[in-house]
This record gives sequence, C-alpha cells and structure tokens, in this order.
Amino acid sequence: MTNVPELRPASTVVLLRDRPVGLETLLLRRNKALIFAGGAWVFPGGSLDPEDLAAAGNDLQQASKRAAAREAQEEAGLAPRLEDMVLLSHWTTPVGEPRRFSTWIYAAPVAADGDVVIDGSEIHDHRWLPVRQAIAEHEAGHLDMLPPTYFTLLRLGAYDSVNQMVTVERHTAVPEVFPIFAKSGNHVMVMFRGDAGYEGADGDAPGPRHRAVLRGKHWQYEYVDVDHRYPPLVPHNEGAKT
Repeated sequence: MTNVPELRPASTVVLLRDRPVGLETLLLRRNKALIFAGGAWVFPGGSLDPEDLAAAGNDLQQASKRAAAREAQEEAGLAPRLEDMVLLSHWTTPVGEPRRFSTWIYAAPVAADGDVVIDGSEIHDHRWLPVRQAIAEHEAGHLDMLPPTYFTLLRLGAYDSVNQMVTVERHTAVPEVFPIFAKSGNHVMVMFRGDAGYEGADGDAPGPRHRAVLRGKHWQYEYVDVDHRYPPLVPHNEGAKT
C-alpha cells in the first residue's frame, strides 16, 4: 500500500491498587471533542517524546516505560515506579487508520491513597473501578473503550491482587498483536492472527474465528477452532465466545 502513515511509538500504563473489593484500576475519559478516541475510557498514555528516548539511551522499550510513567503523571497526577512496571502486551494499529501507533501496554501499582489530578482538557473525567466491574460495565454498554483497553481489562480480570498479577505476568509471554479491521453485515470487527478472514480482511470468510466484534456499544471476543499456533489474547479464554 502507498501513503501508509508511519508508526509512532507510544505506551500506556494500567494503574492498579488493591482494595477490599479486589484489584482496582484507574480509567480516564478522553475529551469527546478529540479526533482520536474522543469520549472513550482509556488508561494514561501517549506518544514517546525525544526526551524519553534520550533519558533511556535510545533504548526504545525502556523509553516506552518512561513515556508511560510521564503520561500517567501528566494526565492523572500519579506516576508508577519504572521498576514496578510489567509489560502486558504490544499492539500495532491496523494499516488503513489515519494515525498508527506501535504501543507498549504496561501495568503497575500506585499508592492506594494517591490523589488523581486530571487536566480538564484532554482528560475530562476519571474513575477508580474494580477491574471486573469495568469489564461488566463495558459489556453492558456503559463504558466506551477501544479493543486494547478491553482486552487488557479481560487479562487483568484473572487476578485478585497486584502481587498475584506481577508474579504471573513477569513470567508470561508478551503478545504481539496486529489487528485488522473488517466488517460482516452491519458489524464492525477487529480480527487477529488465526482468524479465517485475517489475511483478506474478510469478515465473512468461513472457518476459525479469532476476532472482537462490536455489538452495539461493546466488544465481544470470539475464539473458535483457532490453530494452537495462535493462542487466545485472554488467558483461559475468559470472555470468549466458544
């Protein structure tokens, strides 16, 4: 393809804390007027700056940690320690999108009593929510979010505490996710490797299903008859239609 936008390195961090109700995360709501993901609930994050690269000695992944922590401070007034950040996944924006990112997604604990401070410009609201409640609210159509946010919540929904998450995720393979947008009838979807229609961006191709389908205002993950070379994005297939 010609005129494909250049990938911009970016990162985000899921801020977590232990509460009696279980593992909680901070979600931020983007300004509805923003072109990219306006009104969506997101984790703190953004593009890498030259200063991030310089401070990391031009090590791109280390710079992504610094950028995620910096963005968390700028957008929410909270910053995790770099040594506490655990890499969960890496997502690449599909070809065809006007803005494309190569995004590292981290998770990290923050102080349970830290004060959230948002700018009121790019970020208009915030909520601390139990991870499983955030999943349920999205699936009920009450929290708009992009697929990477939803899949990250599904992954974290398997844990009861920050320590449990860190212990497991530090020794878990990091998924490299290359989604492709497609349609089937009136439904928009993102397909992942292993889906029968992945190579041709054909949502109607018969065969294995490895995709997230937008049904109304929420995403539904489908992982059906997929070759074992393409493991599910959600541990233990939680949240998947089988």
